[in-house]
Amino acid sequence: METFYKRLLENNKKWVAQQLEKDPHFFDELAKGQQPPLLWIGCSDSRVPANEIIGAPPGEVFVHRNIANMVIHSDMSMLSVLDYAVNVLKVKHVIVCGHYGCGGVQTAMTNKHVGLIDNWIRHIKDVYRFHHNELNAIENDKARFDRFVELNAIEQVMDLAKTSIVQEAWQRGQDLHLHGWVYDVADGLIKDLNVNLKNNESLSEVYRLKL
Repeated sequence: METFYKRLLENNKKWVAQQLEKDPHFFDELAKGQQPPLLWIGCSDSRVPANEIIGAPPGEVFVHRNIANMVIHSDMSMLSVLDYAVNVLKVKHVIVCGHYGCGGVQTAMTNKHVGLIDNWIRHIKDVYRFHHNELNAIENDKARFDRFVELNAIEQVMDLAKTSIVQEAWQRGQDLHLHGWVYDVADGLIKDLNVNLKNNESLSEVYRLKL
């Protein structure tokens, strides 16, 4: 068996032993079910593990990841996760977390043809189009890239608020907060983008549904 693959299985056994050493009832409690307070929508990038970077144990974070942490209105996978998190698990917070150095966002700054993913990248290009005046005014390439990452995360938070799932939850008075973050792979720190949507009034009127 391949060494790397075998090591994964061995690491699992070590992890189980470590958890049981700290708490003999750890897995008994996990097996009872989950009630996480947070839904994390993040990038698929292997350097951005949701639980680890916020120090959260298993059971505290419901996770959906895709390329460039996108919230696309026709993505049934994301919508299914969001619906379950909001309507069944009753999470109180949804965080969209981007990260500096994101390959998906970087590709969206170019006209490269990379295959099937071009169709996904197009949604990120829309964010650039919405903010092209601000972004094109930034002369430094890295600074422009970093700001694009931030704006992309902010736009995805706004797109969450546009969903009927979130608006219906707010309409019935559910305590639900939407946030935008960016993680810096270079130092491990999170930047809060100070986006906190918590009711339908925080959404532009053109997107408010008549519920």
